[in-house]
Amino acid sequence: QVQLVESGGGLVQPGGSLRLSCAASGLTLSTYTMGWFRQAPGKEREFLAAVSWSGDSIIYADSVKGRFTISRDNAKNTATLQMNSLKPEDTAVYSCAAAPMYRGVTKAARTYAYWGQGTQVTVSS
Repeated sequence: QVQLVESGGGLVQPGGSLRLSCAASGLTLSTYTMGWFRQAPGKEREFLAAVSWSGDSIIYADSVKGRFTISRDNAKNTATLQMNSLKPEDTAVYSCAAAPMYRGVTKAARTYAYWGQGTQVTVSS
């Protein structure tokens, strides 16, 4: 059974940082593009970042470029999203997802085959 499990969410003050982790079981992440998405209440799911299976290619949404960093550790079967300079508008449920490597580094949610359940990030003073 394939599972992606996020951790590291929580409440943080504006300007603060959080590090989200995504642990995979039942699949070998080294053959998947890994992506992070978020969804705020009443809003569409938003692409944040993706990293190729090798880690050589990374893309970011403009809204998080320069503040968020995606990485992966294929040996540990994990992916992470380091989030700095957090803003109240970053408040959302954050999910990791895995897309087969033939998809390339993709922003399209429909290309991701597996999804985690999400972790809540709240940015508030």
